[in-house]
Formats: sequence, structure tokens, C-alpha cells
Amino acid sequence: MTEFLGEFETPWALLLLALLPLYAWLRGGRSRSSALLYPDAALLTPVSRPVQDGAGALRLFLRLFSAAALIVALAGPRTPNREIERESEGVDIMLVVDLSWSMMAMDMGGQNREVTRWEVSQEVIREFIANRPDDRLGAVVFSGKPYLLSPLTVNKEWIQAGIGRLHIGSIRETGTAIGEAVAMAVDRMKSLPRKSSKVIILLTDGDDNMSKAILPLPAAELAHALGVRLYAIGLGKDEPTVLPQFDVSTGKVYRDVLGRTSPMQTINPANYEMLGRMAAAADGRFYRALDRAQLAKVYDEIGRLERTEVRIRETVTYDSHRQAWIAAGLLLLLVELALAIIRPRAP
Repeated sequence: MTEFLGEFETPWALLLLALLPLYAWLRGGRSRSSALLYPDAALLTPVSRPVQDGAGALRLFLRLFSAAALIVALAGPRTPNREIERESEGVDIMLVVDLSWSMMAMDMGGQNREVTRWEVSQEVIREFIANRPDDRLGAVVFSGKPYLLSPLTVNKEWIQAGIGRLHIGSIRETGTAIGEAVAMAVDRMKSLPRKSSKVIILLTDGDDNMSKAILPLPAAELAHALGVRLYAIGLGKDEPTVLPQFDVSTGKVYRDVLGRTSPMQTINPANYEMLGRMAAAADGRFYRALDRAQLAKVYDEIGRLERTEVRIRETVTYDSHRQAWIAAGLLLLLVELALAIIRPRAP
């Protein structure tokens, strides 16, 4: 009822509608009718004129509805048009993601799921992107050389589609160039305003062995100098892991007829000490993730740390329907007056 009354400018005027049933009852109440005692009513026929007894009831009906329409008009019926504007101070986030061969290790799916580190990372990263509607995001992927997947953009579907298309082997240069990848991400953010929130999220399971132009720690220090905060995530166990054979052109793991994989080589764990120092140098945090649940938890925590300030301003305008109700009430009133002339009631 409250929401219904909220569609009127002065809803309490509708209380006048309660008077209409009272008026109808008073008009329809019985009273003594005047009468003449005549021995034969037929004697009055020559001096009488025909009347329409039903006209009175119809005119009363029209009068009530006319009054009701005018009362509704007095209440000011209107339709609200709400315009909501979101003013957000989003966070600029560059995702720096490892695509080196070691990401084919199958040690993060748990006992009941045999998936690669990259497949797990794809799922979690795409969920993270979907949960940042008010931020601009970009991505740098790297193996032996970094590549810009996407500059900073609000087009989340574009980045998600790009992440979905990638596979281990997409980058031909093998190895791990963490320093140069972070430096590329910093370079894409250097022109942003100093006061804006700028973040790099580095995801890797290896140790830098290919950076030449800039090493990992100097890249983190460069990020700090430009006001960019760095979060570093180290994947995998702290022990050597077997890498399965896979098709470099598609990123698919080779399996025999029984679905078993064949070992290709043993890889060393990530340089977690280096990642920790990088995060500390750029005012960020370092995280470890041994399975999908831990990785998802890490991205959730980063999401909570990097909150986006959103201010919502709502503007309401109204379309008035008062004139339509006035017109309806006057039309009914005119019809009643016309009936009073055309079909008179008996006095």
C-alpha cells in the first residue's frame, strides 16, 4: 500500500474517496414518498408524462465516478522515472601472468581433478575479472619474452576472451622473463595520474632466467617509484615437479589409451624469496598458492584490499497524469448533465 501511495504527489487526498460511498448511501436512502389517494389511477394518465426511472441510478453512478476521478486528479497521480548514476573511482589493475612451460604441471587440481596450473589459473583469473566491474584492467603474459595481451580497459569481456584463447606454447620464446614482464606492465601505467590507485598482480611458478633489460627486483622498485603497488603470487609446491608431455601448438597434454600422461622433464619450484622481496619493494604482499582453492582465496583477498570507491546518485523525475484524470472526471460530469436533459427523472 505504501508503494502504491508513493505514486501520488499528495496521496492523503485519496481519503476523500471514502466520502463517496456515504454520499451514495444517503442518496439511495428510503424516505416517505408523497402520494394522493385516488380511486382510479387511470384518471391521471392524461395529465402525466413518461419518465425513465433508471436514469436516476445511471446519473448517480456517473456522478460518483466523476467525483472519484477528480479526487484522484487532486492527489496528483504520477509515474516516477529514476535515473541512477554511478560515480566510481576504480582501480587500474595490470595482470602479469606466467605462460612458461612449467605452468603445464598438474599439481593444483587436487586428488579428484587432474588439471594443469594454467587451467586452474585461467579459471580463477577470469572470475577475478568478472568481479571487478568498476575497474580498468589490462594484461601482460610472458614466458621467455613478455607480450601485451590488453592495455587497460573497461571491456572485461575482451580480456576474458583473450585469457581464454591462450595456452602454454602460445609464446614461442621459452624460459621465464619476470623482470621484463613487470617492467612492461609498469610502462603501461606510468602515464596515469599519481593519485590514482595502480596495482600489478604477478602470477608465476618459476624463477627469472631470461630477463636482460631489467631484472625482477629493479622492476619492482620502478613500480614503487611510479606509485604502483605489486602483489606477487607464487604457484606450486616447494619441491621439484614432473612436467607431462604436451602439444606445444595446442597446449593439450598427451595421454595414452588409458588416459595416462608421460613425464617430459622435472621443473624446479618458483623463487619464492625473490617474489617476496619484489612485493615488499613495491608496497604489496606476497602469497603462496598450492591448489585452486588457495589461489581463489588469494585473488579474493587482493580484491578486498583493493576496494573500489563507488558513489551512487539517484535522480527522480515524474510524469504527471493529473490532466488525464481531470479530463475523465469532466467528461463523466458532462455525460451526467446530458442525461439530466435527455432522460429526466421523476420529480
